[in-house]
Amino acid sequence: MDKLRAMAAFAAIAERGSLTAAAAALDSSLPAVVRLLAGLEKQLGVRLLNRTTRRSALTDEGRDYLERCRRVLAEVEQADSAITEGQQRPSGRLALTAPVLFGRLHVAPLVAAYLARHAEVKAELLLLDRNVDLIEEGLNLAVRIGKLADSSLVAVACGRTQRVVCASPAYLRRAGTPKSPEDLRAHRCIGFIGLSRGQDWEFVKRGRTVRVRVDGPLVTNQGDTAIEACRLGLGCGIFLSYQVRDAIAAGELKAVLQAYAPPPLAVSIVYPHARLLPRRVRAFVDWLRPELERRLLASSP
Repeated sequence: MDKLRAMAAFAAIAERGSLTAAAAALDSSLPAVVRLLAGLEKQLGVRLLNRTTRRSALTDEGRDYLERCRRVLAEVEQADSAITEGQQRPSGRLALTAPVLFGRLHVAPLVAAYLARHAEVKAELLLLDRNVDLIEEGLNLAVRIGKLADSSLVAVACGRTQRVVCASPAYLRRAGTPKSPEDLRAHRCIGFIGLSRGQDWEFVKRGRTVRVRVDGPLVTNQGDTAIEACRLGLGCGIFLSYQVRDAIAAGELKAVLQAYAPPPLAVSIVYPHARLLPRRVRAFVDWLRPELERRLLASSP
């Protein structure tokens, strides 16, 4: 048990970045954490961390040992969970991240619904339109849209979303409806950073990918701002189907160029290796996946 406590203390120091933060996370005293780390390093005969008064950094040996500690601690947690799985309700900290607009529309309501069902769970939801390192940021999982670059993560598919070009009916009456992607060069277009690469919009024409350079009165990194600009008739915008479904259904926006839409983007729940996944996180992922699938199907054009 002392060895496991020392390994847990070492992992907490590495993940939290300091002895003080690790002591707080473990609900322990700073001297106790210092003793556990010193005893572990003495037993192993290597230095695991280079420490200053403010920060701790892993040595090469410490980086390798940390991965092994995580696997051992995960195995212990899973062994404990296997005994009590039928008796315990989900509890503890659940930390996740999602894209800003998708998070506000879909993930946040589902997190709230889950918390209403499980009073012993506390959630931290970080909404960002950039990918973050889950382990470095202390996050359990992420909802991501599009191609996954990090092959070390486990991905659970939960649906797809289509890119949609749309504009207000008033704008289309005034400027005309584009019939092909190239027509957009003559239109005012609203740039939504993150979905398109600069002002190059991607389409598929006769089986080939084509990119059209557009221009217009506004470029923004906020999807709701770009959507509102299109509602007000400032130009055409390119969005994901879930972002504009309600506006299209209400007649505030009209989809165009759908025959040239590129392949849909996958929506995935990602997390570190399954052997490192706490049971409370597994329970949430198993609940979240079908709920997101249902919402994405409902938001398809």
